[in-house]
Amino acid sequence: MLHNVLAHLYCFRNLFLAVVCCSPLLCAGCCTGNKLLLPTLNGTPPIVVAHRGASGYLPEETLEAYKKAIDLGADVIEFDLISTKDGVLIARHDPNLGTSTDVASHPEFASRKKTTQVDGEIQTGWFASDFTLAEIKTLGAIATDSERPQKYNGVYKLVTFQELIDLAKIQSSATGRTIALYPETKNPTYHRDLGLPLEDKVIDHINKAGWNSKNAPVYVQSFEPGSLKYMKSKGLNTRLIQLIDADNVDLKTGSLIFVAPLDKPYDWANAGDTRLFSSMVTPAGLAEIKTYADGIGPWKRYIITLRSCLDAVGNLKEVSSTGAMNDSDSNSQPPTTLVDDAHKAGLFVHPYTFRNEQRRLANDYEGDPFNEYLVFYRLGVDGVFSDFTDTAVTARSMYLKEMGR
Repeated sequence: MLHNVLAHLYCFRNLFLAVVCCSPLLCAGCCTGNKLLLPTLNGTPPIVVAHRGASGYLPEETLEAYKKAIDLGADVIEFDLISTKDGVLIARHDPNLGTSTDVASHPEFASRKKTTQVDGEIQTGWFASDFTLAEIKTLGAIATDSERPQKYNGVYKLVTFQELIDLAKIQSSATGRTIALYPETKNPTYHRDLGLPLEDKVIDHINKAGWNSKNAPVYVQSFEPGSLKYMKSKGLNTRLIQLIDADNVDLKTGSLIFVAPLDKPYDWANAGDTRLFSSMVTPAGLAEIKTYADGIGPWKRYIITLRSCLDAVGNLKEVSSTGAMNDSDSNSQPPTTLVDDAHKAGLFVHPYTFRNEQRRLANDYEGDPFNEYLVFYRLGVDGVFSDFTDTAVTARSMYLKEMGR
């Protein structure tokens, strides 16, 4: 209901601007014809980034998931890069293959199961750095969310960075749209300590693709500033994005919670730097990021956080019908100034991650993911990371229509 009210107020604001702001006597240049300027950094429509492909529908970071995302209208396909034992960059969210592949059902790899540390966190499973590419190609991807389709588990194979470059080029030619790539150097300190550094290989692939420029269809992201700074120092000229994380939200207060390993970049932790990710969203932090990057990819709760209803004794109160406490039992809070602050610093803003499931939507979005997208688009974000490409694209069309585009 709140968002319906906000939507009406926003439409009234747009009408006022169209009539008053576009007067050359009052605000020359704020409109073009009867079109309102968009509040993004460069005034261009926000991009839709397919987070791990069409991961709401198919097992994430597979060729099939990326192809479906492109078919659904994605501007950009996003993926994480980790290394195999023989130094090949593959698209997987975690070095631990047990979380997103069917490796556990392969008896030939049972002896590879081990316990190790990843960014200071003890994990047990099967790790990509113990497998050659040929071995990894025998594995199938699985859905990582139990609410999402499971029928494709084990069907689709894991893909390499080079295969995704090839896919983007083929699909750009086939669709007449430029399909961009958004790779992340995943756990770069961890890989460096294994003797399998990621950065030089990333640069080499981009150079060979002919994409080493600011205008190329590539965005390179990392949670570790050192990884971005290293690639920049080695001549990577693509757009660079500093990712910004947190562990959770204190639903009683709306404050973000910072617990290792999601409290700070691991290269900071490794160096004894006591700052948290939250220091990155201050004016000083944004100014520092601008010295080595072009944009930020913040967890969306830095822009709009959540706060739950409380019962008479101050405990969290379930208000949804999901049967468990989650985002649908909380309401979105007034937005922070992060988008405007980042734009003032000359940085674009691509928040993550937008999803359709009811348990992931604030109660005041009324179970409708379009309501969430529209709030963020209206704030001027320059793009969104989405598991459901088609929803993000449709919501953008709705937003652009209300802006006279």
